[in-house]
Amino acid sequence: MSPQASSTGTDAVRRDTPQRRALREHLEGTESFVSAQQLHDQLRAGGSRIGLATVYRGLQTLAESGEVDTLRTDDGGTLYRKCGERHHHHLVCRSCGLTVEVDGPGVETWAEQAAEANGFSQVTHVVELFGLCGGCTAAQA
Repeated sequence: MSPQASSTGTDAVRRDTPQRRALREHLEGTESFVSAQQLHDQLRAGGSRIGLATVYRGLQTLAESGEVDTLRTDDGGTLYRKCGERHHHHLVCRSCGLTVEVDGPGVETWAEQAAEANGFSQVTHVVELFGLCGGCTAAQA
């Protein structure tokens, strides 16, 4: 799984729509990564008439502009989450999906050193950590 957020000049300037605002607002209240289908179901349960194709297009636009982070699942799906604007990594519960944004200064240093040692520049990286949150660990005991 890996988050991928990119910003493209003209794509990032696309007009904001009520549907995109609804996606953004709903994601702001979500602590876990969710699929487009899950998000669609949640919005529809709340009374929205938004279509699934609109959810997919809106999420793609939000991801391209860097407003949401993405994770690739092992089966090739994509999950979405509204995150903070600073560079960060994710600690994700394998059981309930709870996601915590974490800093990784050691990772940053290592990435810079590895790039320099191998003659690379403009290197980006993705680090995701998966485990069980405290609540899921306690539930298994």
